[in-house]
Amino acid sequence: SSTMSFSEAEVQSARGAWEKMYVDAEDNGTTVLVRMFTEHPDTKSYFTHFKGMDSAEEMKQSDQVRGHGKRVFSAINNMVQHLDNSEAFLGIVTPLGKKHATQLKIDPKNFRIICDIILQLMEEKFGGDCKASFEKVTNEICTHLNNIYKEEGW
Repeated sequence: SSTMSFSEAEVQSARGAWEKMYVDAEDNGTTVLVRMFTEHPDTKSYFTHFKGMDSAEEMKQSDQVRGHGKRVFSAINNMVQHLDNSEAFLGIVTPLGKKHATQLKIDPKNFRIICDIILQLMEEKFGGDCKASFEKVTNEICTHLNNIYKEEGW
């Protein structure tokens, strides 16, 4: 499971697709989180400082939501830069997975939720081809995170 099978063409198109999103990392990251909290309200329970926020508008304005949205996008950006190097990719995914599993105790199904929302936003903004070229990346991220969770005894 440690070898990733991305062709050079897949790496390039995935990076191209991601770049469009990452240009507005904070805004797009915020949109993704607000959508997740709105459509899956249980996900808010992990973020003590977001709990009292009910309106999407309030969340959008929150520095904490914006900050976390940017952090999520930065982490994915790091992974995207290393799609052609599984060792480096795992070096980013592994500590992230361990932290979310052991310290934060985030249910791993939430990674799939957030990835699906990212894909949805990509499609809305840049079309189906953009989404399609990034789908394999999100599957790869979720697979590796789930493997780390299994190793941590989830």
